[in-house]
Amino acid sequence: MARSSDKLLTQDYMLKPGYIYVPATTTSISVVLGSSVSVSLFDKKLLFGGMNHFLYPKIKERGKTTALYGNVAIATLINMMVKKGSRAKDLEAQIFGGAFNPEYSTKNIGAENHFTAREILRSKKIHIASEDTGGELGRKVVFDSSSSEIAILKIGKLRKSDWHPYVDVR
Repeated sequence: MARSSDKLLTQDYMLKPGYIYVPATTTSISVVLGSSVSVSLFDKKLLFGGMNHFLYPKIKERGKTTALYGNVAIATLINMMVKKGSRAKDLEAQIFGGAFNPEYSTKNIGAENHFTAREILRSKKIHIASEDTGGELGRKVVFDSSSSEIAILKIGKLRKSDWHPYVDVR
C-alpha cells in the first residue's frame, strides 16, 4: 500500500516467536500472541520502530541465550535501535500479550513475561506508552514501524486467517 503524501511503500512482516525486527523501510509488523509477549520500541525523534516476540521471561545460562527469552529479546531490540542512531531517552515502548488460559497451563507464564518486559524497560529508563496484556484471550497485533500506531484484535482461538500474510501453521 502506498502513501500518497510521501510515496513510500509499506511492507508487511509476520513476526514469529524468537524474532526481532527493526525494518529499514515503513513496515506493518504483525504478531499473534497468547502467553508470549511482544515489545515494540519507537524512536519519537527519528520516527522509526521495531518489535520483538518472546515466549519465556528469562535465561541466565551463557551459550543458551536466544531471543525466545524476554531478557535477551528486549536487550537486543534496544541495542538494534541504538545502532540505528536512537537514544534511550527518545524511545517509547508498548507491551502486548501475556495472556493466561488455565485450560492450557497451570503456570501463568504470561504474567512472568509481562513482568520481565516492564522490569527491563524501567531499568533502561524507557517510557512505556501503552500496554495491552493479561486476560485469557490471545491477540493479533499490527504495529506500524513509522508511526507507532497499533491495531489489536483479541482472539479466543487461533485460526489460519489470523496469520498475515497467510502462513500454513500445520
